[in-house]
Formats: sequence, C-alpha cells, structure tokens
Amino acid sequence: MAKKKSIIPSKSQVTRKPYLTKRILISVARNGVKKASEETMRVMGYTVIASGGWVIKKYADGRTEQISPIPVSKNQELILD
Repeated sequence: MAKKKSIIPSKSQVTRKPYLTKRILISVARNGVKKASEETMRVMGYTVIASGGWVIKKYADGRTEQISPIPVSKNQELILD
C-alpha cells in the first residue's frame, strides 16, 4: 500500500510570516486618518467630520459649523468612534 501524502505542511515546512493583528491594524488606520486629517486642514483650512450625530465642518482656527444631521432610523443605533 502506498503512503498517502499529507496536504497539511509540517512545522519544518512552514516559514514564519509576519501577521497582522487587530491592534496593529487599528493603530495604523488611526494614524493614517489622523495624518490625512492634518494634511486636509493644512491644505484647505477645514476638515469635515462626523460627531454627535452630525456632519461637522471643523476649521483650523477652532470654529465648528454643523452641516447636517446624520439620519438614523428608529431600529438603528449610531455609534461614532
């Protein structure tokens, strides 16, 4: 009887690859958004964000302007990080 080949590689056959953890992904995404927001503020003088159920225009001098509320149906919950 012939020996079956295993489709699962042994530990010696597997090379260690770096992996992406949730913590690393969140950190990199947060830093990217922060950098993009700072660049937008520098170039345009304002940035548009969502806060407290509203879309808000935030100016470089600290002023804010509410643009419009974010519509949410009664069966949904709005969570803004």
